[in-house]
Amino acid sequence: MTKSFFFHREQEVDSAKYVLRLYVAGDTPRSLAALANIKEICNTYLNGRYTLEVIDLYKHPTLAKGEQIIAVPTLIKKLPPPVRRIIGDLSDTDKVLVGLDIRLKT
Repeated sequence: MTKSFFFHREQEVDSAKYVLRLYVAGDTPRSLAALANIKEICNTYLNGRYTLEVIDLYKHPTLAKGEQIIAVPTLIKKLPPPVRRIIGDLSDTDKVLVGLDIRLKT
């Protein structure tokens, strides 16, 4: 019975839809790197099971306060819970996968 519970839980994680927001500051090298890195990670590990919203704080500065953004680039995983934040250019794929709580199939 316990094994069945974990099996179903794994299935839920494997089919979960990820809702991500990437906060950037214009077309800076770090912002562009973060965008390229998260797109590569999503295409490789989430296989179409994600929505990525990119918010340029130069164009929408008031959005930083609502999400309490103190550094950019910042990636926020809204769904599935729990909410997670990753700051930086997202170049450390292993760190991003842990931060997004993505489990790799072994």
